[in-house]
Amino acid sequence: MTEFSIENSHSAGYWDERYAGEESVWSGDPNQRLVEQSRHLPAGSALDIGCGEGGDAVWLARRGWTVLAVDVSSVAVDKARARAASTLDPDVAARITWRPADILTWQPPPASFDLVSMQFLHLPRAALADAADRLADALRAGGTLLIVNHDPLDLTTTVHRPRIAELLLTATDIAATLDPDQWRVEVAEPFPRPFPNADGHAVTIHDAVVRAVRR
Repeated sequence: MTEFSIENSHSAGYWDERYAGEESVWSGDPNQRLVEQSRHLPAGSALDIGCGEGGDAVWLARRGWTVLAVDVSSVAVDKARARAASTLDPDVAARITWRPADILTWQPPPASFDLVSMQFLHLPRAALADAADRLADALRAGGTLLIVNHDPLDLTTTVHRPRIAELLLTATDIAATLDPDQWRVEVAEPFPRPFPNADGHAVTIHDAVVRAVRR
């Protein structure tokens, strides 16, 4: 398996290899912060960036959202599409469109979404600022942007994390990449949660959570 690095952190080749090498990379459950930060929102149109094997997209679709789920890895997208087709009610599966796309270069359709969710994608600061500008165009006025990263506090934990400081931004760092003329930041803070380490003992990890509304 190719070693994770800042050079390949958003490489289709790296993630194709990762997803092809394991039957399931992730649990299949929705991300906790997505559930907490979006369950108050009325169902609409959502863009799930870095959808992986589809846990978040499926959760949103089951709640009535229409979802465009994208990932740089076509292997991940194919796995997610196949699982959704085989496990979901056809009406729910039909609410999800699966698409390979690289957020570093891809321009989402303008004014098309009520929610954009980017969970643990870990863009460097400059790339995140560039992506946020394009995501602002993708959201309708009043739409919600949700970005969740591993907080730099986790660099010292004993659980598996990217040990690349440039990719672990604080919530304050993430919020600072958002143009205040385009965004109203509603949440920008670290959220702790317990997580088992390799020995099975619970340690505290921290998610950097930013929720902002498109002006």
